[in-house]
Amino acid sequence: MKKHLIYTGLVLLMGCTAIAQNKDAIRFSQTINKDNAYKHLSVLASDAYEGRETGTKGGWMAADYIRGHFKNLGLKGPVNGDYFQPVDMVTFGTAQILTVEGQPAEPLKDFYIMPSSVSGSGFAFNCGQVLFAGYGLNKEGYNDFENQNVTGKVVMIFKSGDPAGSTAKNAGGNINSKIKYLSDNKAKAVLVIDPLVDNMPDNLKSYLQSGQMIMKTKENIERMNSPQGTPVVYIGTAIANQLLKAAKTNVDAVKKKITESGKPASQELQIAVTASAQRTETKVRAENVLGFLEGSDPKLKKEVLVITAHYDHIGIDANAKGDDKINNGADDDGSGTTGVLMIAEAFAKAKKAGKGPKRSILFMTVTGEEKGLLGSEWYSEYPVFPLANTITNLNIDMIGRGDKDHASDNNFVYIIGSDMLSTDLDRIGKKANKDYVKMNLDERYNNRTDPNRFYYRSDHYNFAKHGIPVIFYFNGVHEDYHQPGDEISKIDFPMLAKRSKLVYFTAWELANGLKRPVVDKNEDGTRKK
Repeated sequence: MKKHLIYTGLVLLMGCTAIAQNKDAIRFSQTINKDNAYKHLSVLASDAYEGRETGTKGGWMAADYIRGHFKNLGLKGPVNGDYFQPVDMVTFGTAQILTVEGQPAEPLKDFYIMPSSVSGSGFAFNCGQVLFAGYGLNKEGYNDFENQNVTGKVVMIFKSGDPAGSTAKNAGGNINSKIKYLSDNKAKAVLVIDPLVDNMPDNLKSYLQSGQMIMKTKENIERMNSPQGTPVVYIGTAIANQLLKAAKTNVDAVKKKITESGKPASQELQIAVTASAQRTETKVRAENVLGFLEGSDPKLKKEVLVITAHYDHIGIDANAKGDDKINNGADDDGSGTTGVLMIAEAFAKAKKAGKGPKRSILFMTVTGEEKGLLGSEWYSEYPVFPLANTITNLNIDMIGRGDKDHASDNNFVYIIGSDMLSTDLDRIGKKANKDYVKMNLDERYNNRTDPNRFYYRSDHYNFAKHGIPVIFYFNGVHEDYHQPGDEISKIDFPMLAKRSKLVYFTAWELANGLKRPVVDKNEDGTRKK
């Protein structure tokens, strides 16, 4: 009797386990494997693709490769029959001039002007005198502006430092607050003596040379064309000394005088200065790549699951140390893009075999993530399918390696956002892992107050901010993050495939479930009433 009951219980238990796994889901998951992963990633992260930077040949090559894959799978091009969703993107730069006593200074060597500070109309000024106002400070016992009227004047100040001689970062007040004071008091322009000009960091030089890439949304256009604030020109020590020479002094001497006396050394410099900046605008070719698999259920196919990864990376860094200048981005985010390609193939084969998902799935690799989540933001503002019909976004960004915290066991993935808006989605994702994959789901970054702010730093956030439930899959930051060392040779291909399978099985459950995940939480994490 007892033996029979035990046997019956085991049979029932085995039956429950079998039911938890869908045989069709397992059957079509076989295309998600390490060999298939290597096939795609060895192309996308090769030197030939030059780091896939947005708006460059390498980025366009990656987009073409992904489009070809979607087309070969039989996925539909949902953008008026095409697979590309063009993103209206431009690079803003500046044509900038600075002269002292009629002698031109050299941009990026003697001075610079931030492109983001130049409006559509640009600026120009000229003057016959400059007010030197030391550190630009007004605090108890010390005031660089005492008995000085800054209205209508070009004012020169040190970016940092104070009368006590401190050179600590942000010593003597924030430069933005100093500029605001001068702007509020209607200064004509500000010349900021900035030590960075003398030894400009590579990242700042690269930004100033390449300009600011933005999308031409209505909001951005209005912001870029808003009235110009007080013009600000950052100058190096050489130009500052050229100006101070009019008072028979220099930077070192005036700093010493202020420090020793404890008093300001503000004074008018009789010298001619002109400056101008005009915004330049260069059209950038950039596109999201979309492949659409229509659902099989007549009622449910209007609902869409979106699976994303960003295919762009940061390109070539001519200033990188060593001989390797190409940031291949094998992990970031060649691995996630590869995952999307494999998952798309699995679902496409399922549909061809008559086992396609009930709901529709949009496979989308986006551009411009490294420029500020631009491609996914564009889609969220100009969606191909209504956001109201979008049930979930599963976003994959770096799943090919691991981090120091998991050096002894790489069988993990960070999941972020899964319970932020929907307890349903959180349950479905964790059940898929338990039923099919069985890896460690690390949730240490799954909160809005994480100092790394990972919840806000990848493309899923542009869905979450519209109230769409998301899961972000991530393997953590490693020593090759945004470095030329992020190479194919360092990818853990079996784990890349396993993490991709987790996304696939979660997608299978979402695309075939009776109901879409209920959004039962507000953006701040509180329960909806």
